[in-house]
Amino acid sequence: MTKEDYLRVWEDYLQERAYDDVLALADSFPDKRSLFIQFKSFERFNQEAADALLDNPKDVLWAAQESLHRLDIPLDVDLDRAAVRITHLPPTARLKARNLREYHPGKFVALEGMVRMASKVFDAITDVYVTCQGCGTGFFTKPARVKSNTVRCPNASCDRPGPFLKDLDRSRWVAKRIIQLQENPEGLKGGELPETIGVILTADLVENISPGNRVVVNGIVRLMEIKSKAGDTLDYEPYIEANSVEVIEREFEEIEITQEDEAEILALARSETLISDITRSIAPTIYGQEEVKEAIALQLVSSPQVPHSDGTTVRGDIHILLVGDPGIAKSQILKYVIGLAPRGVYTSGKGSSSAGLTAAAVKDEMADGRWTLEAGALPMADMGIAVIDELDKMQDKDREALHEGLEQQSISISKAGINATLRCRCSVLAAANPKSGRFDRTEPIPGQIKLAPPLLSRFDLIFVLFDIPDQEEDNKIASHILRVDRDDTLATPLVRPEMLRKYIAYARRNISPVLTDGAEIRLKEYYLNVRKKYDSAPNHPVPTTARQLQALIRLAKASARLRLSNHVDEQDAQRAIALTDFCLRRVGIDPATGQYDAGAIDVGVTKTQLNAITIIRNIIREVSEANNGLAPVLDILDATKKAGLDDDRVEKNLDRMKQAAELIEPRNGYYRLT
Repeated sequence: MTKEDYLRVWEDYLQERAYDDVLALADSFPDKRSLFIQFKSFERFNQEAADALLDNPKDVLWAAQESLHRLDIPLDVDLDRAAVRITHLPPTARLKARNLREYHPGKFVALEGMVRMASKVFDAITDVYVTCQGCGTGFFTKPARVKSNTVRCPNASCDRPGPFLKDLDRSRWVAKRIIQLQENPEGLKGGELPETIGVILTADLVENISPGNRVVVNGIVRLMEIKSKAGDTLDYEPYIEANSVEVIEREFEEIEITQEDEAEILALARSETLISDITRSIAPTIYGQEEVKEAIALQLVSSPQVPHSDGTTVRGDIHILLVGDPGIAKSQILKYVIGLAPRGVYTSGKGSSSAGLTAAAVKDEMADGRWTLEAGALPMADMGIAVIDELDKMQDKDREALHEGLEQQSISISKAGINATLRCRCSVLAAANPKSGRFDRTEPIPGQIKLAPPLLSRFDLIFVLFDIPDQEEDNKIASHILRVDRDDTLATPLVRPEMLRKYIAYARRNISPVLTDGAEIRLKEYYLNVRKKYDSAPNHPVPTTARQLQALIRLAKASARLRLSNHVDEQDAQRAIALTDFCLRRVGIDPATGQYDAGAIDVGVTKTQLNAITIIRNIIREVSEANNGLAPVLDILDATKKAGLDDDRVEKNLDRMKQAAELIEPRNGYYRLT
């Protein structure tokens, strides 16, 4: 077929199959500037032209564009700057970046991946207007011809090679953006590094694309010269000249579920031991930790986002923190989860900065040295799970970057002149160690976690894991490890990892649970009972807050979703309550009183500690006034002992006050309030 043949095919197709779409485009032009055509629709109309579109896209797309511009429509609209976009290419045209070969340049392909980097939108010149200084003739030409000095005046009586005067105001421009597309990590085999490829976006394609987006780019494979510092061409690198971009919004869309898979999923959901089977299928080589594994099972499916009419959205993703003594397999659990999650990103606190978690501004040579935004771990885990090991090893300023991402599920970036908001709608599973390496059972647990209270309070569940010698428990653990070492089949999950991945994807795609009256009453009763439990005590602590109630709702909905039920019943509510209560009894209890105290997590200080610090602060003030502004530590200890405070506790509170810059020690053994 010739170019004219393609033109006639497209003119007929637009008239017969897409005329209503063209009218809708004209009606909304220039707010909308693209006419989207599904490949299958064009293939049904003309198989030969559709095949040519994949093998010779330049001519076929030119014909599509030209026929749209020539089409006679009953509206006074010029569609000269509108574009025809081809979407949903067939499986034969869908490739990975690593599969591009020497025969692909010039072909029309579809590449699926994640936007790793995105440049700022800039204007690029498509046709430069020049004026011949010999005869005054003005005309449009391509910038490359001007740069290579191959332009001649079109005036036959002149036909000079210049000089020409460029008129940029009359030249034609187009919005342009460069992105780096990286292969989806969940599609990689063990040990493979993800490949990246550059993509050039133009016109309205530059809009609504951010680092972290999962997309399918449909476009033509081109080659770009790679030059040495001396200017010699060393090699050629492929890139994609995009024709269309499909943003994948549905969760785990890339996980293919066949009818046979769906039948197995539904059969598994009907099992009476479903929750137990899934829990035991998470890190089966690790003995015990049933509560942690059950919570992770709920986290993997999470609950749906809840949008409100006022524009706010309550997150549905569940955040979990594991804090424990060394040697209790925290990292092993995290590694297993990242291999189990259909979409996830793993990072370690030792090697992560705030830019590595959120986004970094870097210069991209493909974008002519312009600043581009490179997505970090949280945006890359959008619609999935981010696993952060050794969270306590991160710098404080780097951990601060997590605050917005955990609660608002967005990352606001203002770097190198780039102002953007990236989405990170993901669950976070993190692990940390106590400040001193091991927990001191005599001290309040929150004070031993090297994380700021505002960050701690954003986790729905905080598991405190102790390594306590116990003959009976140690015997069970040792027996389990030895049996697994001797017979590996004992570590085989009850639910195969690949089936569990599909089960999770199916649940997140299709199930959106709502609370039943019974579940709502059960959750409300628990919350109110905890709130009023110490209501009669004078100067009582706040035992729990509304934030914990929202966490309960998320957990209960996740429990229903794990059962593939659209209704949250009392059983789901009770499961959420049991997990929450298990965590609160470890981390949300004031050890001095045995009472629930939300301040232990939210502000890092229990009510008992706060009262003790208030007493100590008043004593230091009184002693200082009697000693020329300085309070000797011996006098402080004498006064606090009379107030009923233990010396060891007082000294620890003095250290805590010094760390908080409430107290200074001008000279050894003397204190002064700041």
